[in-house]
Amino acid sequence: MTEALISLSEVDLRLGSGVNAVHVLKSVDLDIGEGESVGVVGPSGSGKTTLLMVLSGLEQPDSGVVNVAGAQFHAMDEDAIAAFRGRNIGIVFQSFHLIPNMTALENVAVPLELAGRRDAFEKAEAELVAVGLKDRMTHYPGQLSGGEQQRVAIARALAPDPKILIADEPTGNLDGATGHLISDLLFAKQRERGMTFVLVTHDRSLAEECDRQVAVDSGRVEVQDRTTGQRSGQAAE
Repeated sequence: MTEALISLSEVDLRLGSGVNAVHVLKSVDLDIGEGESVGVVGPSGSGKTTLLMVLSGLEQPDSGVVNVAGAQFHAMDEDAIAAFRGRNIGIVFQSFHLIPNMTALENVAVPLELAGRRDAFEKAEAELVAVGLKDRMTHYPGQLSGGEQQRVAIARALAPDPKILIADEPTGNLDGATGHLISDLLFAKQRERGMTFVLVTHDRSLAEECDRQVAVDSGRVEVQDRTTGQRSGQAAE
């Protein structure tokens, strides 16, 4: 494996308190290489999404070390982590998380504006063109199909040119054909930009298209199986 861009060491996390506390992650060790694609699989409630939350800095573990692109999250406050995440990590969620009263263009541009980029709208326009939404920029989320909304979310995640792309069940709210187009798009952009890609999915066939799979069960990383790394039916870039 190439040099680790993401490294988790002895990471433990409990959610809740007292008798209601749930031990969600248990002594997790995980290294993910620069430019690598990793599919995270496991049953519902196994800790997959929480693992993504930790490695993106959205959740702080109770103990252990999280090192991402040279940043040690345990040594940083929330504002510093948020600023780091905005520059280095793009996140695509299952439920799109678009702002309903903003156009597609505004949804992509506003986070760039908040980060101080003067070319926010020019960059947002370029990213929307790149995901096939040249003619939908002025449409609001309610006027877009589910697949189009996810394309907007992908454009938003890619706009800061992140080193790492994280996707949590990105095809979960889509029909099979649309989901396949979205997964093709994600893999194409990962290859095109050389990003590290971490994908949580319940779809084993989709996970198998990653360079490697990580199985999470009851809060533990149980299996790390390499695949051939070859994606069949590659989309045009």
